[in-house]
Amino acid sequence: MSDTVITQRRVLFSANAMQKILAFASLLVMVIIFSFASPNFFDFANLVAIMLATAVTGMLAIGVTFVIITAGIDLSVGTAMTFCAVMTGVFVTFWHLPIFVAVIGGIVTGGVVGATSGALTAKMKLPPFIATLGIMMITKGLSLIISGTKPIYFVDTPVFAQIAMGSVLSSVIPGLQIPNAILIFFLAAIVGSFVLNKTLLGRYTYALGSNEEAVRLSGVNVDMWKIAVYAVCGLFFGLAGVVMGSRLNSAQPALGQGYELDAIAAAVIGGTSLSGGEGAILGTVIGAFIMSVLTNGLRILSVPQEWQIVVSGVIVIFAVYADILRRRR
Repeated sequence: MSDTVITQRRVLFSANAMQKILAFASLLVMVIIFSFASPNFFDFANLVAIMLATAVTGMLAIGVTFVIITAGIDLSVGTAMTFCAVMTGVFVTFWHLPIFVAVIGGIVTGGVVGATSGALTAKMKLPPFIATLGIMMITKGLSLIISGTKPIYFVDTPVFAQIAMGSVLSSVIPGLQIPNAILIFFLAAIVGSFVLNKTLLGRYTYALGSNEEAVRLSGVNVDMWKIAVYAVCGLFFGLAGVVMGSRLNSAQPALGQGYELDAIAAAVIGGTSLSGGEGAILGTVIGAFIMSVLTNGLRILSVPQEWQIVVSGVIVIFAVYADILRRRR
């Protein structure tokens, strides 16, 4: 390996590490500011609420990180999650499948949706924006059609709600009521980081975002790997759909639109470059917490919701601009 390549890798690693440090420092500053502004911020119940709010958005952000690293985008994030929740509701309530089988079915549904987006992008050569926009509308419509535009409730299967809102830790440490959804989120982050950093799929994910044509010329089946990346992304959407359905104890077919913005914002704030080739799950997790802490802190300070949206938009613009400046350097 040439000295030039080694130097480039060292510079890239240093830049990515600095991005994570800056994101984490921003998170700490926000926590300090909100803790001084409101004594209720550090209440245990409020901290749990922040982590619970981060769980679903974080899972979606982990999934979309894979796609963005390939220089793609996925706008079907929210509606795909809702479709997976509805299908899980169908498996449990209408088909009366065992809970474990229904959960696997919901997650696999997400993988199928993701693979479909990948096939439209890889085989039909549609721009990712257009392909996933179409999938967003299709999954939104199918959710309404399959559910009959009505929520699907899990009242006959109370154990389903325990998937997200139960507490495994309370059985180990009495009194520690931390919902399982939070543990599932951190487990998903560990799995996502392992796949991205330690597997062949992860290496090709970075390669596709860095120089797709060079990967193709080296004899790699680019279409197959791109579909695989989108499918993995969809699996995380499916997991988020199962957790969301369990958390609400129902599958809400009208829910989901808007989640794609929070997920993409979390990935970008965490250092995933929209130009492709750069990103890490740890940064995405930090970005997801930044979004949740910001929303929670502004809500505690009684900032109107419309201004909360404005502030979130400003932060996203700043994060993207910072990424542009970093890439120029």
